[in-house]
Amino acid sequence: MSEVWQNIWTGLAAASLLDQVNLVLGLVGVALMVGRSLWAFPVGLAAVSVQGVLFYRASFPADALLQVFFFATLAWGWWHWTKDKGTAPELPVTRLAWRNRGLVLVATIAATVVWARWIGPLMGAVMPWRDAFIAMFSVTAQVLQARKNVENWPLWTLVNLVAIASYWSAALAYTAFLYAVYLILGLIGWHAWARATTKSAA
Repeated sequence: MSEVWQNIWTGLAAASLLDQVNLVLGLVGVALMVGRSLWAFPVGLAAVSVQGVLFYRASFPADALLQVFFFATLAWGWWHWTKDKGTAPELPVTRLAWRNRGLVLVATIAATVVWARWIGPLMGAVMPWRDAFIAMFSVTAQVLQARKNVENWPLWTLVNLVAIASYWSAALAYTAFLYAVYLILGLIGWHAWARATTKSAA
């Protein structure tokens, strides 16, 4: 276990300034989103911009391009949260109907298969199914979060669990630790948004 903590500490200490900025922005952005604060959006926009630069420098064009999508979704979410709240103090948290949940899940799984079978191999992905799952479920979760649907949090939970298992099996304890932090924040967000949904219904 001491070896694991040593790996985590080494990862923190060896991270570049841009990596550390990315980590802080990511954690602050998720914490703000848990609290349904509009500040989550400008922080999130800065976070995905830094992440895009890091992926581009590391020669991961597909991941860098994904950050462009996240940037656009966050910008749209910011507009959606402020424009469509009406006379309420904030846009209410909502749940998808069961039929829509099924459609979203089927569409996300189909996109995952397409990415893993065709797009991933074209880009030389080492683990196309893992990459496809994380990418497509993250895209869906981001869209649902922008719509303020509580179902975004279960999807982020799945993404974080897969990421933790993948990085842990690859002996990357530092990265697995970061996703474990995101997992905890996501579970807190799931609980908080579910409570907000119940209050809105009442």
